[in-house]
Amino acid sequence: MSRLIVHDAGPGVSVQDLGRPGYLAYGLSRGGAADRLAMAEGAALLHQSEGLAALEMAGMGGTFEVGHDTRIALTGAPMRASVDGAPLAWNASHLLHAGSRLSIGAATRGVYGYLHLGGGIATPERLGARSAHLAAGLGALIAAGDELPLGEDRTGGETGLCLPTDDRFEGGAVRVVPGFQTGFFPDEERARFEATPFTRAARGNRMGVRFDPDGEGFASAAGLSVLSEVIVPGDIQITGDGAPFVLMAECQTTGGYPRIGSVLPCDLPRVAQAQPGARLRFRFVTEDDGIAAERAAATARKGLRAKLDHLVRDPHDIRDLLSYQFISGVTAGHDEET
Repeated sequence: MSRLIVHDAGPGVSVQDLGRPGYLAYGLSRGGAADRLAMAEGAALLHQSEGLAALEMAGMGGTFEVGHDTRIALTGAPMRASVDGAPLAWNASHLLHAGSRLSIGAATRGVYGYLHLGGGIATPERLGARSAHLAAGLGALIAAGDELPLGEDRTGGETGLCLPTDDRFEGGAVRVVPGFQTGFFPDEERARFEATPFTRAARGNRMGVRFDPDGEGFASAAGLSVLSEVIVPGDIQITGDGAPFVLMAECQTTGGYPRIGSVLPCDLPRVAQAQPGARLRFRFVTEDDGIAAERAAATARKGLRAKLDHLVRDPHDIRDLLSYQFISGVTAGHDEET
């Protein structure tokens, strides 16, 4: 079995898949990748299931090696990546040769980058998933010296593919649907909430992210007397000082802060990828508009493979340049019998 060898890793590297739905009643939130769109992009680049586990890298990556030639893809927040010193394109697939050193540095935009491998990471499943759920004590962060088993790459095939870059790393508008507690906020507070720009605070992790408003915080008619109720990723709690806190993949399962609304699941990657200092606005949409947006996002994810293109590589970065066929019928001749 092929393995991914970890020579060093940043402080927020973990194995993630799409998480564990269905355990909310037992006090366990879904967990899984913070940027689920990045999982779909990696699956498209490697022509495999988006449910396979990958490495999620918060802020920075690490140095890795494989024991066998392995297809990889890099998605999510762009990070500085290279193999044995030669730079690699992001949002693209590559062939990582056995013994080569893959180095992934700090994010240049966004927060969460992803390293996908052909066949996926095949660590043992726990409660039906391979994701580390750190808040619940399931799994652990990846550290130097770890060796992660890889699944069989049943697809094999082409690398050197890329996808168009996305704008979800720049902040922007986030769509919100009203919830059961939206009515606890007066009409003028909801209107001010939509009109207010927010800055992503330094405080944030896989459980939730705080956003500081320009101006005064927000108040609910119910104050802080709301009974503890079920909460899910995307819910926007208004904390005691009036700042919104968007709940993320590893959020708790109940909470008593009033919730002004809930971010659409298809817009949560934009929230997750907002770096400290990024600017966002929240915009209310109707339930029907939210359903339409989710359907459109699902269709777009299914259509990612149709957007694949071939990388244009710098010949100086190609170690085995003479083995490439640039003109039909013409090669260096090393692979043909004489």
